[in-house]
Amino acid sequence: MPASASAAVAPPDAGVAPPLSPGARIEDERNSIQIFREVAPSVAYVTQKRQVMDRFAMRALEVPSGSGSAFIWDDAGHVVTNFHVIAGAGSLTVTLHDQNTYEAKVVGAEPRKDVAVLALIGAPKASLVPIPRNPKGTTADLEVGQKAIAIGNPFGLDHTLTTGIVSALGREVQGVGGVTIRDMIQTDAAINPGNSGGPLLDSSGRLIGMNTMIFSKSGASAGIGFAVPLSIINRVVPQLIEKGVATQVGIGVQIDPQGRLERRAGIRGVVVLSATPGSPAEQAGLAGVKETARGIQIGDVIVSVNDKKVVSYDDLYNHLDQYEVGQRVKLGVSRGGQERVVELALVQVN
Repeated sequence: MPASASAAVAPPDAGVAPPLSPGARIEDERNSIQIFREVAPSVAYVTQKRQVMDRFAMRALEVPSGSGSAFIWDDAGHVVTNFHVIAGAGSLTVTLHDQNTYEAKVVGAEPRKDVAVLALIGAPKASLVPIPRNPKGTTADLEVGQKAIAIGNPFGLDHTLTTGIVSALGREVQGVGGVTIRDMIQTDAAINPGNSGGPLLDSSGRLIGMNTMIFSKSGASAGIGFAVPLSIINRVVPQLIEKGVATQVGIGVQIDPQGRLERRAGIRGVVVLSATPGSPAEQAGLAGVKETARGIQIGDVIVSVNDKKVVSYDDLYNHLDQYEVGQRVKLGVSRGGQERVVELALVQVN
């Protein structure tokens, strides 16, 4: 009889993780088991509640209306999840790994990145295990084909682990905030409803992304899931904790994100409706739309940012989003068929 089959397994000491299963002899299995043990305490379950009227008792009742996953960011009680998990919530509760449930409040959210931060109310520090992550991690650290591990609460089944690989990098996915989220991670690790907001991990158990959506007509996993990359999370979450909003850079112009005027006029680019007084756009001489006796007169149309083509608001937002307040960009603008380039500094516009 093999030694592995006859060896007795001693009971673990109190407070010490039990040994790996004697049958877990494949390195990949040992890796998955170890990561789950180490990271599962950092994963939480978010429940959204709303009030409904009990017509018989004539009083309002709070009932669950949605759920998702989340992960602990720090020992101050901040928890990170997707914006779409908490959008429209009447109230929120978060259940930790020890099965204790706490009320939570929204600290801040960035719909354009599908990121939200919650603060737990009354959770003891001993229950808060921040998720392992690289504060400077980016998708440049990742490779297609490397292992990807998702932990979450699909269909309400808490702390479920699935594994797969990083299938692709740099995907553009339409988000809930009206613009595409760029640089998304594609994975084939099974992601189902309820996984949203949970962590995507590498083979060392460190956070590489936040599971946010699946590509499926049925709503169930079809082998194509997407995660918000760590680079976005590392940038947005500290801003939400500090200010409640994520910094949005711009040049100080009013535009129509829906692009209605552009579609009617057949314009490829972003029409400047007006320039904010004192803004870099006004100082650079950008002209907005004017109403004349003959109708609407279009002024400047933004057609590029640092030589990257701008066809829509989505392009403009994502190009500018790569920069920080104070940095200068070269803006290609067209007026009356004549194109020119103006250089201006970016400012915070929210």
